[in-house]
Amino acid sequence: MVNHIVLVGRLTRDPEMRYTPSGASVARFTLAVDRNRKGPNGERQTDFIRCSIWNKQAEFVINYVKKGRLVAVEGSLRIDSATQPDGTRRDYVEVSCNSITPLDRAKEGSMENGEMPGDMPYDSYEENRTGKQVQESDDDVPFN
Repeated sequence: MVNHIVLVGRLTRDPEMRYTPSGASVARFTLAVDRNRKGPNGERQTDFIRCSIWNKQAEFVINYVKKGRLVAVEGSLRIDSATQPDGTRRDYVEVSCNSITPLDRAKEGSMENGEMPGDMPYDSYEENRTGKQVQESDDDVPFN
């Protein structure tokens, strides 16, 4: 059996960071995802899906992904329950994300220096070329 989900949508608000008692970080956010079909009046229907992402990727989300950003998330669907103050049990669905990928550029001035990691300068191929020949051998492969 496989529990795998990929969604593309926009964050409805800035993500929130929390920490577990053991110190692990988790960022939570809600993703607005349009359905493929339109409603009876021709309007697009949208689902609002809770998402969470952990540790280093949570730090990335907090620092670089803000309200309105178009992102792709990949992960698994989780169904949890919580007891309400009145004693009733409420089930809720959340995507536990393994990865998140911004699909648009950040708005000007919306982040520190207005940059995303992918926007940062890098050395060109020519600057990194060493001119050394690489020898490949099947002896180096750990499986055969």
